[in-house]
Amino acid sequence: MLGEACLNACFPRVAQVDMLKWILTLVIAIFLLGIIAPHVARFVRFGKLPGDIACRFRGRTYYLPFTTTIIFSLILLLVSRFF
Repeated sequence: MLGEACLNACFPRVAQVDMLKWILTLVIAIFLLGIIAPHVARFVRFGKLPGDIACRFRGRTYYLPFTTTIIFSLILLLVSRFF
């Protein structure tokens, strides 16, 4: 009861609903990305672009996908501008 009273006092009801909408949107987006990513990976070879670095250290391989990160950032920027 004490935690609920503090939550209601700290955040107005509208802010709580908005926050829940964003959390639900993020969960759905991550879920869809998890389903779509393996299928897209067969056609698009992200992670193996020029500028992506793969280092082997003590028997483990570490990937530093600089170019892939920049491309994904640009795609997300364009999508957010148009929608």
